[in-house]
Amino acid sequence: MDETNGRRGVESFIGRTRELAALRRTLDKTGRGGRPGRALLVRGRRRVGKSRLAEEFIKQTGLPHVYYTASGQTLSSELRTFTEEVRASSLPDVTAFEDKQPDSWHDALTLLARAIPQDSPSIVVIDELPYLIKIDPSFEGVLQKLFDKEFSRQPVLLLLIGSDLSMMEAINSYDRPFYQRAADFVINPLTPYDVGQALGLPPAEAFDAHLVSGGLPMICEEWPEGGSLWDYLEQAIEDPLSALIVSGERALGAEFPPEAMARQVLGAVGSGQRTHANIAAATQDISRASMNRALQLLLEKRVIAVERPLSTRPSRETRYHVVDSHLRFWIPFISTRLTDIERGRGDKILERIRQSWTSWRGMAVEPLIRESLRRMDELPPATGAIGGYWTRTNDPEIDLVGADREPIAKRITMLGSVKWLENRPFDDHDLRELIVHQSKMPGADTSTPLYAVSRAGCSVQGVRHVTPEELLDVWR
Repeated sequence: MDETNGRRGVESFIGRTRELAALRRTLDKTGRGGRPGRALLVRGRRRVGKSRLAEEFIKQTGLPHVYYTASGQTLSSELRTFTEEVRASSLPDVTAFEDKQPDSWHDALTLLARAIPQDSPSIVVIDELPYLIKIDPSFEGVLQKLFDKEFSRQPVLLLLIGSDLSMMEAINSYDRPFYQRAADFVINPLTPYDVGQALGLPPAEAFDAHLVSGGLPMICEEWPEGGSLWDYLEQAIEDPLSALIVSGERALGAEFPPEAMARQVLGAVGSGQRTHANIAAATQDISRASMNRALQLLLEKRVIAVERPLSTRPSRETRYHVVDSHLRFWIPFISTRLTDIERGRGDKILERIRQSWTSWRGMAVEPLIRESLRRMDELPPATGAIGGYWTRTNDPEIDLVGADREPIAKRITMLGSVKWLENRPFDDHDLRELIVHQSKMPGADTSTPLYAVSRAGCSVQGVRHVTPEELLDVWR
């Protein structure tokens, strides 16, 4: 840690002990059995740290390797870059590339197979794999052929990395050439527990940090150790190059060009327009057909998700929400204020965040709390799903609903309320409100257990109080 400013040095690496261990186990299997070569399809959201993890893994192993990142250029440009990376790599025999410039991926991968050591393990990384498939749809077939003929017979670990989640999942589907030749390896954001451990924060503040950072390592790496949310925001918002400022734009810029309608629709969803009608009203400058296409694209890219009420009755009510919690913060607070940062007026943004923080956080933390509860062992028996419930008029609107299954349950197992305030516990007023909602909830009755998730404690009987400490502990 840099003692001069309380921030981690640029070489720091946060968390990922589980992921590194999984990579080591796969590497240990490389070179064994009748199929010594191994391949992993490494997928995860943009900026989640996939490339950094691969770099750290290579650094720890010290093995010969080549790391190539596609950039979405022409086929000839990609092949030229690939050749340059192999020539500059630590593979022991790159002479095959010295006087040749392959003009196809078949030739390039054939030459690569000759450069890989035959009697000891090595690592080959192809990053941003979806770019190559978009440029050359035959790439998957070529990779399959060369893997079967060459790489599977050599002690090499092939890491195929991509951020387009739907495409990376599809590569391993039964109707695609590379089916069952690679294992899926999903890199998720750092968990709230990981964030708390890395930053030295107590449970409630760890959740705050996760809501802002989204569990992105690059944001956590610049967070002052032990520093509060406001300690971090005060320094990050004044820096136009901070990860907090640039991560959102880089993630969206890679997926959607500035002129894409998807950016406008995502902005509406991220700013609180969660129903189809409200999104349409907020994007009146584009046609309804364009809006619907943009919504579908955002769903396919897993940038937004659909929520439906969880109860024993079917419902047509639909809400949309931004999946990534960092984008949920970045869209309303940062994306439309970038010019203020460039003008050195980060203080205006910080003041706006302070004014809106309590109400924004109260809604933003609910998906994270639901996911935490799904991991808890102490829920009522038969609880197989956790969601929320609402009607068109929001009477009632219930934060937490436990059920035996989703989307249409046979049995409601619990109801709950989230009160995420620093200074006010869950009290008599909150309990009375929850009991009224219980009476209006399809499938619930007076015997349905009630839960209170509260940041500042619980002052009443008759509910199961869930603390920030318990919520954080389930992420260990």
